[in-house]
Amino acid sequence: MYAAPDQQRLNQLTISLIKGEKEFAAFAEIDAIRSVIRYHDWRYYVLSEPVITDRDYDTLFKRLKELEAAHPDLITPDSPTQRVAAGLTEDFAQVAHLASMLSLENSYNDEDIADFDRKVKELTGSPTVGYCVEPKFDGSSIALVYENDQLVRAATRGDGTIGEDITTNARALSSIPLSAAFSKLGIHRIELRGEVIIRKDVFEKMNKDRKELSLKTFQNSRNTASGSLRLKDSREAASRGLEAVLYHISYAVDKKDKNLIGTTLHTHYSNIELLNECGFKTPIRDMKVCKSEAEIEGFLHEWETKRHTFPIETDGMVIKVNDLKMQERCGSTSHHPRWAIAYKFAAKQAQSKLVDIEYQVGRTGAVTPVAKIEPVALAGVTISSISLHNEDFIKEKDIKLGDTVTVERAGEVIPYIVGVVADLRDGNERVIIFPKICPSCNSPLVRPEEEAIWRCDNAECPAQAEERIIHYVSKDAMDIDGLGRSIIIDFIERGYLQNIEYIYDLPYDEIRKLEGWGEKSVVNLREGIESSKGRPIWRLLTALGIRHVGVTTAKDLSKHVKSVFDFEGMTVENLTNIEGVGPKVAQSIFDFFSKEGNIHLLKKLKEFGVNTDNRPEDAIAKNNKLQGKTFLFTGSLEKFTRDRAKQLVEENGGTLLSGVSSKLNYLVAGADAGSKLSKAKAILTIEILTEDEFLSLIG
Repeated sequence: MYAAPDQQRLNQLTISLIKGEKEFAAFAEIDAIRSVIRYHDWRYYVLSEPVITDRDYDTLFKRLKELEAAHPDLITPDSPTQRVAAGLTEDFAQVAHLASMLSLENSYNDEDIADFDRKVKELTGSPTVGYCVEPKFDGSSIALVYENDQLVRAATRGDGTIGEDITTNARALSSIPLSAAFSKLGIHRIELRGEVIIRKDVFEKMNKDRKELSLKTFQNSRNTASGSLRLKDSREAASRGLEAVLYHISYAVDKKDKNLIGTTLHTHYSNIELLNECGFKTPIRDMKVCKSEAEIEGFLHEWETKRHTFPIETDGMVIKVNDLKMQERCGSTSHHPRWAIAYKFAAKQAQSKLVDIEYQVGRTGAVTPVAKIEPVALAGVTISSISLHNEDFIKEKDIKLGDTVTVERAGEVIPYIVGVVADLRDGNERVIIFPKICPSCNSPLVRPEEEAIWRCDNAECPAQAEERIIHYVSKDAMDIDGLGRSIIIDFIERGYLQNIEYIYDLPYDEIRKLEGWGEKSVVNLREGIESSKGRPIWRLLTALGIRHVGVTTAKDLSKHVKSVFDFEGMTVENLTNIEGVGPKVAQSIFDFFSKEGNIHLLKKLKEFGVNTDNRPEDAIAKNNKLQGKTFLFTGSLEKFTRDRAKQLVEENGGTLLSGVSSKLNYLVAGADAGSKLSKAKAILTIEILTEDEFLSLIG
């Protein structure tokens, strides 16, 4: 294993290589320098105990690059020079995790821990259970897959089943070994879980440097780490001070795909020891195996007092059943494992004065009051704006302008006003009067019954334009290629876009003159906009941003009208009679089509050629052959594209799922089907189909 190298030999070899005291054959020198660089990477990035200067390290790295340039046939994928790829990543493909990345159930006090311990003992049937307690790092979750000892994939958490492939950026992080000796334990393929973090001191220095360069500073280390993992330039990602801390083995098999968790791998603690020995940065120094509830509580309270001095942002601790077979007996819900729980520290708090309130209008017209407070530092960020949510929140907290308020970061992330420090009132505070007129377009605000939010229902409200346009062009709505968020914002600022209908009347001659806009880009944009005019009306209904109307409801609605204008004459009762439409949704649709501005928008879209009629070729379900059946497609499809596959399922009354679960009826597997096929085979109720068998099924 790596973390127990012959350090004396490697230190001596380092000196010999730097001074050139010994002659090596090229392949031997390359091998020696790689071993030395990996050793010093481990000491610097994992132990934080460097033993050579940066200059000496750079000398070795430069020599390795020279040797590999002279002998390209000797370059290997796990060479330190291969960490950062040249060029930009065009896109982040979606990939399935080998094991689901579930959330954790939260606890906040000793009673919650006692209840967790009781449940675990009931599930395992054991009177005594050992637990591992470790810090809960505040970063961005990742999953690493190693095969034949080589790093082959890194992915974000995503929805827990499907994440984004960030392998190129992960390879750029020196704290992630490009190879690890798992095969010594007979492990052929393994998936590791961890957190990508930025240490407090690194984050502080990064913001200090950006401020000196007049660049916008980052808000917090967690969001910065998450955003950095998705940078298209891996060199930029490598410069952000990211580190990966690995804390879990979720999947491990031998060459025969035999599960090794619970057999070769026995306990969570020994798994972390294994990762540590393989050169990974782990929480091994900061975790403890506890044998009783009292021992757990003592360790948690110890950490609560020292967490502020910990070099990494942490918002709590994680308690895990140590024995892996016991973990298996505990099982999991669809949301969280029953063998682990997060203990959340009390939120950090600060006090500040409320100096003003701004009212922001969102895409759906919701008016949100935002408190402007005197800037205050809290949990690593400076806070000056906090959402007050709605009128009722202000009244319940009895918040007044000029009040001193107590602020905390809920979940260590979102700023939240806990309450008012009433003892500090001096009589100059003023009652907050919530506006009844839209601060953007001066239309009367409405507050639907049983709701706490005031809204502007004017579809031509300028404040709603940006988010409405972004929603209108999105993939699930009108699916317009070439109009991303940044372009929309730019066009709004230039006056090209004032509302949705302006999409169909863009000044293409002026756009051609803009920097970065070539003829091909303009042509592609125009073609994308023109093609959107022929979309089926369920997409238009989705794109309009009617409250409570998503894709599924829009499809249900489209089956009952000949034109979108038919909704203008429907009552709430008419709408409620449509399958899938409840009273709240019906009222929202009725309100939308009762507004003159919304009807004006639809008429303008029709004038520009946007389809507003329900055409026979747009029918969602042409028959009910697949009614009540669920489908998922995997692998390389040859008979049809993924979009066509989805269309075929929906045309025949079926439903498409995003992942393998017990709810899935059919998995259609193309060539090179991967982990989804393996997962489906393990669930006996799922039927595996070829493309031809699927086509036969729908006739």
